[in-house]
Amino acid sequence: MIVDCHARVWESLEQLGGLAAAVQEKGQRLPALAKTEKRPLDASTTWHRQSGKMIDRSLVLGFKSRYLNAEIPNAFVAEYVSRFPDQLLGVAGIDPTHLSEALDDLAAAREQFGFRAITVSPAAQDFHPSDSRAMQVFAEAARLKMPVFIDQGVAVGAAARMEFARPVLLDEVARELPDLHLVIAHLGYPWIEECIVLLSKHPTIYADVSSLFHRPWHAYNAIVSAYQYGVADKLLFGSDFPFSTPASAIESLYRVNQLVTGTNLPTVPRPYLAGIVERDALGLLGLAPPAGSAAKPSKLLDSAES
Repeated sequence: MIVDCHARVWESLEQLGGLAAAVQEKGQRLPALAKTEKRPLDASTTWHRQSGKMIDRSLVLGFKSRYLNAEIPNAFVAEYVSRFPDQLLGVAGIDPTHLSEALDDLAAAREQFGFRAITVSPAAQDFHPSDSRAMQVFAEAARLKMPVFIDQGVAVGAAARMEFARPVLLDEVARELPDLHLVIAHLGYPWIEECIVLLSKHPTIYADVSSLFHRPWHAYNAIVSAYQYGVADKLLFGSDFPFSTPASAIESLYRVNQLVTGTNLPTVPRPYLAGIVERDALGLLGLAPPAGSAAKPSKLLDSAES
């Protein structure tokens, strides 16, 4: 099974608020770097479905930031994933900086939309990971057995609070909430070594490899380091849609050793690369549906059809 652990869709750039300019710039810059993407940036649900046909399951992340006046609404994500419940899983965007609202959003995500995971971005939401408000949100997620996806958010323009994106700041969260599953986006880039140490230290911390392959040399060093440190089995596949397609991301991952062909530099055995692509991320994170059960459409779809 191939699970894409990092994809986002949106209806318009206006939803991205203070992120819009940085997203546009990134979308214009990355195709020239990746060389395999031949189309303008397209974050539509239509293109996500078309480009993800080779993926068994895709996690679609919401987003909410009062700091940047941006929101990809959980209701929008829920409506989309409810149309394809056997292929898509929604991940609720939660902003911990307004605690009562965050807890209400988390409850609605779970009870109304059937989401089973949440995502936050300390850098894009302006909070320290061990802020008391965030810790209460994380504690509630742990109680509900909802993994938390940590978006690095350092590439969202000048407003990003990079000091809050350091993976080492999640060490306290993991110590205080040892049952909480955390997934750090982009292998913690640009603090990849910190992230790798966290993967080694905490059994419930994982990382996705989304976005790394826009920069092949960084990707090579990151994957080699994780392999040599013995934590390659904690890396999860992520496409970074809409900035890359799943096919392009997988192809780039399998090509990671080509940069050092003919040299004495270390390589990563292909079975380990295949392991990243084919890892049972849903099982590891407790998101796999019970055997024999069918995915249940969200209440939003029920109401829309009535």
